[in-house]
Amino acid sequence: MHENDIFQDASLNGTYRYFIDGAYRESNSGETVDILNPYTGEPMGRVQAVTRDEVDAAIESAWAQFPCWRDTPMLERAKVLHAAARILEEQADYLAGIMCDEIAKPLKESKREVLRTAEYFDFTAEDVLRLQGETKFGDAFAGFKRETIIMSYRVPLGVVLAIGPFNYPINLMGTKIAPALAAGNACIVKPPTAGSISCLHFGEILKQAGLPPGILNIITGRGAEIGDYLVGHEKISMIAFTGGSGTGRHIAATGGMKPLLLELGGKDAALVLPDADLAEAASQIVSGAFSYSGQRCTAVKRVLVFQDVADELVALINEKVQNLPVGDPREDVVISALITPSACDYVQELIDDALGKGASLLCGNTREENVLWPTLLDNVTVDMRVAWEEPFGPVLPIIRINSIEEAVDIANRSEYGLQSSIFTNDINSAINVGMQLDVGTVQINSKTQRGPDHFPFMGTKSSGMGVQGSRYALEAMSREKAIVINLTEKGKIAQACSISQSK
Repeated sequence: MHENDIFQDASLNGTYRYFIDGAYRESNSGETVDILNPYTGEPMGRVQAVTRDEVDAAIESAWAQFPCWRDTPMLERAKVLHAAARILEEQADYLAGIMCDEIAKPLKESKREVLRTAEYFDFTAEDVLRLQGETKFGDAFAGFKRETIIMSYRVPLGVVLAIGPFNYPINLMGTKIAPALAAGNACIVKPPTAGSISCLHFGEILKQAGLPPGILNIITGRGAEIGDYLVGHEKISMIAFTGGSGTGRHIAATGGMKPLLLELGGKDAALVLPDADLAEAASQIVSGAFSYSGQRCTAVKRVLVFQDVADELVALINEKVQNLPVGDPREDVVISALITPSACDYVQELIDDALGKGASLLCGNTREENVLWPTLLDNVTVDMRVAWEEPFGPVLPIIRINSIEEAVDIANRSEYGLQSSIFTNDINSAINVGMQLDVGTVQINSKTQRGPDHFPFMGTKSSGMGVQGSRYALEAMSREKAIVINLTEKGKIAQACSISQSK
């Protein structure tokens, strides 16, 4: 740490402290969790393993400060988010370096993630100022008169629990923190184990931006020890989670009646029609499949291509995949280490299963510790696991098809429904096929991807619940409140009943 670094209070000799009441503290447990660099395998720091009592204290602190933040004018809340965006921009190189070492995300991608998060904070700060209620008169409904008037507006939920994934520890935590705070909520942040160090920096960023103490608390530790306790806590008002579909289902079952915003897994298919620009399709597919070693929920995870053009497309993809740079994430690479050895083991299982059932290996299937070379499999069939399971790694299966009906059937049989891509020069075909796909978003002539971040982002089936994107997340993290006014004949207010707020 540099002496002038604004984050110097976050760690003490490589031990990072959790963040509560505007300050970094050590846990009373005396226990820490080691964070390893996935590429080198070496320790890069330790984070606190907080106790359940400390979880309770963080939640109580958030509730104690919530009323003041709730009543802070929207414009003032927006100013805090804008200030945080400026700090993210100023510290982008530093934060990118931390992220690169912690999750093996290539340095350039890491910096882009930080800057994208700054943009999201800015956009959310503007969107919150446009949240509007409405006024209605009762005489539009039988039995009521014009003198019955309703005014509705949006209010915060209370304390939002934000749980993020390892693969975007700044951006996908920022897309929860920014709308939660902008809407007037307090926020409890539980980072993933890998990604905790990056995420802990939000404490100082928001503090420097002017956020009052206690409104944002960041607690770290083992999910097995505090995860269910947090999710089921009676004083958590809402849960925003990004991660695996199995964990998402568990959170839904454990959280009870709490509102949920879930961003889960995907098995995004790229459908390549015979009239597509194959060179452009190949570029988009390779970028979509292999950026950050394929560790993205929106990665292209299978290609469905017509037999007529399959050989040409596969040759184009193969050439590009073999030229992807592999190695140290601090160098100019695309493929680096997967997050854990077990993640590599799982991807290898899928590759071995496909090869054992007759798939053709075009390139890859080489491993050095946590680094798995980008792997391209042709002639994949629907009896192979890689056709259906989400690898979260650098492997791309090619499935050859003979009709649109076959492509749509295979795409829709997945348990996931996040996104799909359609490559064609016929817009009518694109829209027609797109309307048949059971996914949240269809990309036409582009890779599957999240963003722009003011677009709605959602999934069907096991891919999630709720809609994200700046305005949509603000709506998810607030609720309608109504005041009904009944006027007397003389025009005076006879009564005003307010739907009570509950924690």
